[in-house]
Amino acid sequence: MKILKLSPWLISLLLMTLTLSAQAQTSPTDQLKTSVDKILNLLKQDSLDKETRRKQIRALINERFYFEAMSQRALARNWHKATPEQKKEFVGLFSDLLEQTYIGRIEAYTNERVEFLREKKRNEKRAVVYTQIITASGEIPIYYKLATRGDQWLVYDVVIEEVSLISNYRSSYDEIIKKKGIDGLLAEMKQKVTDQNNAA
Repeated sequence: MKILKLSPWLISLLLMTLTLSAQAQTSPTDQLKTSVDKILNLLKQDSLDKETRRKQIRALINERFYFEAMSQRALARNWHKATPEQKKEFVGLFSDLLEQTYIGRIEAYTNERVEFLREKKRNEKRAVVYTQIITASGEIPIYYKLATRGDQWLVYDVVIEEVSLISNYRSSYDEIIKKKGIDGLLAEMKQKVTDQNNAA
């Protein structure tokens, strides 16, 4: 039996190729595109009823969205003032509201095409992926801010038509906390989740 001998430089080259290939497969754009493609495919499945489709979309969103980081950014300085119990409750409620907002937005673009334009890494742990939705009347810019968690790139903000989901909530939450405190904010969020669930 003949044994193939590889020179050290060839072994190094093969290892480098494998490493670059693995990195390419796990880039922010690749990971995000996988999730977005799955969501868009669900939107196109006419055989699914609305409730089933939304349940499956929520599962995909939960895999890709970094809700704890989003929650901290939405509360900003108030995050450090909250108790552990308040933080836990806020993350749960905020996750529900974000899911409903994001799903509501993307459901409006069911038959449109998504283009992934470019990716910009701020450092090894932060990146922005720029996309746009091509509609009959024009282009709608959407870009995603991502951070690493283990080997996953997770979304911590979505900017739709120049409006940040997180910033949009942050300013209003800060005003509510000034008037009613964190418990008052949580009460309002509970009511809003209930209202949106009833309207869905």
